[in-house]
Amino acid sequence: MEELRPVLADRFVLTLINTRQVNGGGFAQKEDGAVLMDDDTRRTVLTAWQKKKQEKITHPLLGEKIEWGLVPYSQALLLARRLRGDIDAYPPFLWK
Repeated sequence: MEELRPVLADRFVLTLINTRQVNGGGFAQKEDGAVLMDDDTRRTVLTAWQKKKQEKITHPLLGEKIEWGLVPYSQALLLARRLRGDIDAYPPFLWK
């Protein structure tokens, strides 16, 4: 769901960088150009991601409080409703 990338993934990564939870020292570049994350950085990222998924927001369309981790699921349900013809148009997730 590309509509969620800026509000979930991009914002999450930038927050980790800006709060100095993650920095370039946690990555290593191999000779073939691949970039690998070390174990401590991976643990930091995954711990922060689990916390982020538990944060509650008010869904802009549904008006209900849900966890960030359920937003992709709720959007998938709306897409399924559109594909079945239950609703006229797919309502994208617009976060302000």
